[in-house]
Amino acid sequence: MQSKIKAELRPENQLQQLIEQHYPAVKTAGFHLSPVAGLTGQSWKIASPAGDMLARHQSAERRNSGVERQREHAILRHIARQSLGPCVRLSSSPWLLVEWIAGTPLSDAAFVSTAGQKAVSQSLAKLHRQALSGYPLDLHRQFARYWQHVDPRRLTPRWLALHQKMMRRKLPVPLKMALLHMDIHAGNLLETEKGLRIIDWEYAADGDTALEIAALIRGNGLDLYQQDAFIREYAEAGGYPDLSLFRQQINRWLPWVDYLMLLWFEVRWAQTADKKYSEWAQPLRVRLFGRVHD
Repeated sequence: MQSKIKAELRPENQLQQLIEQHYPAVKTAGFHLSPVAGLTGQSWKIASPAGDMLARHQSAERRNSGVERQREHAILRHIARQSLGPCVRLSSSPWLLVEWIAGTPLSDAAFVSTAGQKAVSQSLAKLHRQALSGYPLDLHRQFARYWQHVDPRRLTPRWLALHQKMMRRKLPVPLKMALLHMDIHAGNLLETEKGLRIIDWEYAADGDTALEIAALIRGNGLDLYQQDAFIREYAEAGGYPDLSLFRQQINRWLPWVDYLMLLWFEVRWAQTADKKYSEWAQPLRVRLFGRVHD
């Protein structure tokens, strides 16, 4: 009996029931679910007569990682006419079903190439011209949320000092507020017949455009030459025009991005015990803990 209940509660079983409820034709024609690989998982590709879709689940684990499908749903609706991200097909808690975008993920080499930087810059500049979504990014609140889910065995007095410092510290005054994606990397960019499309909008929110570029720089490990090239391409595409001021603002945001990434990696390590998250966090620990007394 218990095994039957557990089976009924499995996300894929819930998803199957949801699709049959909202797409009755699928009952007779059949459909296929397959898990989608990624850093966070809990997504399924749906191949069906109703068209291919991506189903994104809202679990407690994902919520602890800062994901809110309701916010993601609203933001995707907000940019629906811009062909930047996928279209929403169905929203029914705890599920968000979006268009499956057929395309090829950008390679790491293509991402840092001249053509790749130009295409990514154009997409970001277009995104940053959109009206604000009404979902501001609150980094202090995000830090506090992540802190609650870090493995306490990994906390040290030095880390506590760093956390208290970051929580007291005032955020940089924004240069330009816009809708941000906040997870731009090669795997979230698809080359399609209609151009570059951006996927995985679960961390999107309103914030300073320099924060977006700081997150892109850190998240992709860009060296100084690549950073300069990208910032110039972004300006050419209609991004912030004052390169000197924009670089200064990006540098102000870098410690904030470092700490955000450190906490996220640590939360994911606590959730999964996957050593890669701990390994990715280590360089950030070295960089940040040296700044505790700066």
